[in-house]
Amino acid sequence: QVQLVESGGGLVQPGGSLRLSCAASGRIFTINAMGWYRQAPGKQRELVATITSGGSTNYADSVKGRFTVSRDNAKNTVYLQMNSLKPEDTAVYYCNADILKTNLARGDYWGKGTLVTVSS
Repeated sequence: QVQLVESGGGLVQPGGSLRLSCAASGRIFTINAMGWYRQAPGKQRELVATITSGGSTNYADSVKGRFTVSRDNAKNTVYLQMNSLKPEDTAVYYCNADILKTNLARGDYWGKGTLVTVSS
């Protein structure tokens, strides 16, 4: 099986920074796109940022210039550096990955989420 495990969430004051990590493990042959989504209370899950295996990135307009997505392909890990955090960034952040397993089955996998709370 494949697992995605996020870490790095927590409580931070407005203007502060956090770094999220997400490590994929299991019978992985290769990972295509990886990314981060978030879901605030009472709202739908939305895209935050994605990154391809080649390093091309895509960001939601609301986080451009403040968040940076990166990955370490050798460690099957994706990161999200979040700076200048705002209260509206408060949400559960989910990691997502498009994974080709060793049995050549391809699937879309999600982590269980990590809570980020931006509050004074």
